Amino acid sequence: MENQEYIIRIKNLEKTFVTKTATVHALRDINLDIRKGEIFGIIGLSGAGKSTLVRCMNYLEVPTDGRVIFDGKDLGEMSEKELRKARQSMGMIFQQFNLLSQRNVLDNVCFPLEIAGMSKKEARKKAADLLSMVGLSEKAKAYPAQLSGGQKQRVAIARALATEPKVLLCDEATSALDPTTTKSILELLKEINANLGITIVIITHEMSVIEAVCNRVAIIDESRIAEMGEVSEIFAAPKSKIGRKLIFTESFQEMPFGNEKMYRIIFDGHSSYEPIISKIVMECKAPINIWFAESRNLNGNAVGQMIIQLPEDEMIANRIVNYMETEQIRFEEVINDGSTSR
Repeated sequence: MENQEYIIRIKNLEKTFVTKTATVHALRDINLDIRKGEIFGIIGLSGAGKSTLVRCMNYLEVPTDGRVIFDGKDLGEMSEKELRKARQSMGMIFQQFNLLSQRNVLDNVCFPLEIAGMSKKEARKKAADLLSMVGLSEKAKAYPAQLSGGQKQRVAIARALATEPKVLLCDEATSALDPTTTKSILELLKEINANLGITIVIITHEMSVIEAVCNRVAIIDESRIAEMGEVSEIFAAPKSKIGRKLIFTESFQEMPFGNEKMYRIIFDGHSSYEPIISKIVMECKAPINIWFAESRNLNGNAVGQMIIQLPEDEMIANRIVNYMETEQIRFEEVINDGSTSR
């Protein structure tokens, strides 16, 4: 029996598209587990394979190889009827909302209920309740063309919740929205996750979205998963080149690293509140040059980094490194291109 801690398990997934002129490997050897009740992020640059991956999760795209286990059952072993039923447990939210322009807001939310065979009276009552949940009761009779982008996405979320899904798949759901509206939509998704216990999978190219709501994240690059883990851990110490590119600010990436002895101190939500530099200077009786520092708030914890330059004197530099190791300060040596050696 599949591990019941997980709602989605992807094993050795491959997706290849064959055209007359080329073979495109959209996904290569994807392995990931998504826990029940979490908000899981998948991030990567355009063309990395994010949207193909989310469409494989509900078999809108059939994988070329590998398995997708949803709620303990292999989608690849299901009949068409069983697959349609499984998809009802996976609501989907898109970048462009995909509302029916000829239907008003209430009827848009009713649409999946009608397809599922619910009576019109029951469907309209349920749709009204869902519109209240997303804060749009007063827009029930409006048409999509009369709504703002944020309101359209709220309608789309209400529609996705209509079939009482176990999972919400959000494919670039905030990419077409301004920052303020994006924040309100992400807050709504957090409330839905907390109040209904629905697992949410967020596909995005924006690190700020991952930072705002996700528990864990997978970074996808060139059709493969580059790294995966807790958001706080990935933000504090990204191991992959694409992770550093996505997480570190441009000012860090453009720093003129040379041959100086440089170290990156990692703040992981605890050490950031301690006077680390002052302690090093006093205990080691040596000056330290701070080249760069940044931090961000992740679920109430400060996460960030500081780049320091140690003295040229090797004995003093070693003393500082030994002190940081003794005090269990998280750090890495920075080499010429800004990457780390450990």
